[in-house]
Amino acid sequence: MSAPYYHATGKEEDVFEHACKNNLPVLLKGPTGTGKSRFVEYMAHRLGRQLITISCHEETSSTDLVGRFLLKGAETVWQDGPLTAGVRTGAIVYLDEIAEARPDVIVAIHPLTDHRRELFIDKLGESVKAHPNFMLVASFNPGYQKGFKELKPSTRQRFVALAFTYPAPDIEANILVQETGVDATDAQKLVRIAGKVRTLTELGLTETVSTRLLVDAARLIAGGLPKRLAVKVAVVEPLTDDLEPVAALTDLCNLMI
Repeated sequence: MSAPYYHATGKEEDVFEHACKNNLPVLLKGPTGTGKSRFVEYMAHRLGRQLITISCHEETSSTDLVGRFLLKGAETVWQDGPLTAGVRTGAIVYLDEIAEARPDVIVAIHPLTDHRRELFIDKLGESVKAHPNFMLVASFNPGYQKGFKELKPSTRQRFVALAFTYPAPDIEANILVQETGVDATDAQKLVRIAGKVRTLTELGLTETVSTRLLVDAARLIAGGLPKRLAVKVAVVEPLTDDLEPVAALTDLCNLMI
């Protein structure tokens, strides 16, 4: 299996490898669509480790991660959750958007992020020592999280942290070409559009144009969809439902593409 494509923008590969060797958990922070998940996939492949990804949301509980008793016929059988399985086998466990999860998830991972490196399973009355190769990675978007969804300092300070942002224009254009096969000129135009939209604070967008959205647009263009339509459906419409900003962004993109 070929490695997932990832273009390093700094020393993040070295930091990840050293954290892995030293049994340190890693926190990836940055806007949506800046390559955090792709980076973890790439590093797991590079290190030859199994990757278990858990996409957190507001209903994600510690039970979902640790495990639960299930009825099988007339028996009640314990089944490990994905976090417990990773702790036992030495996988890289990636908690994507960890701040979205319920507070009991944070409580469950704390003993895994310090010198103890263990997971307590209260329903079994058992503590599982982490496999030597186990690594915990989490991500969150500090620009989006508000109020109760903000990670507490007591949690953040348990991790080595890597900040992700949008790549430099030439790197971002190269990512689009490598990912989708789109023409380099069209890739550069898409990147210029993103650069412009990212400066438009007056539109009050919750999120701005991510590299992920640009990849989607580039893929549609490379597949033959008209450029303006591709940009509208893959870049403009996902950003907002408000009609005035949609119209303004559509006009801007049409001029630039």
